Amino acid sequence: MKTEILGVKIDNLTREEISEKIDGFLADGRQHYLVLPYSEFIVQAAAEPEFLNLLNRSDLSLCESRGLFLALKLLGQPVKEQVAGVDLVRQISRKHPGVFLLGGGEGVAERTAQILGSNITGVRDGYRGLAAAVESINQVRPEILFVALGMPKQEKWINENLSKMPSVKLAVGVGGAFDFISGRIKRAPRFARQSGLEWLWRFCRQPWRLKRIFKAGFVFPWLAIKSKLSPKK
Repeated sequence: MKTEILGVKIDNLTREEISEKIDGFLADGRQHYLVLPYSEFIVQAAAEPEFLNLLNRSDLSLCESRGLFLALKLLGQPVKEQVAGVDLVRQISRKHPGVFLLGGGEGVAERTAQILGSNITGVRDGYRGLAAAVESINQVRPEILFVALGMPKQEKWINENLSKMPSVKLAVGVGGAFDFISGRIKRAPRFARQSGLEWLWRFCRQPWRLKRIFKAGFVFPWLAIKSKLSPKK
């Protein structure tokens, strides 16, 4: 079952149902990609129809942020779960072997792999260029690929390259998950994450991210409210 916000479709599943879906993806022999939309995704998709189409072609689309979770509730289309990328990476890496980490700053993927443990079979950071990344991935033949290149770059890279990596059965764009898992960036306190104010926490700690934070904290709420008030066609 899916819900929708500003044209972006979101799967309405419990954590148990999500886990079962992922197990099924890894067992059916086909390739799948999973997206984790948060507020900035919705703003980007509203401005870029190609990106909207890419998101809606995904095999699984999960609400990643509290802001998006609350907006869906406001619009009368609530989802059962919010699934943070950090938590999903940890959960999948604990349960399934054959995981490759692509992206992050210099040394971040390696540190993340050390923390996640033995199910990580390969890493490549985002500083060595992406031209040879497919070859590196194919050398170790992982089943699961986490791509941390930032939105929308990571989703577009997966869309363009997944078919070139036949061993990969599940590819997921995970944004800054490696930074948080490795400890390079401190995760927002629980109260900020649960109240939908993580954007404010990030602004206080990373003011240079003002443009992105403005989209999450102001542009997205405005689009959501406008959608709520607009007459239904």
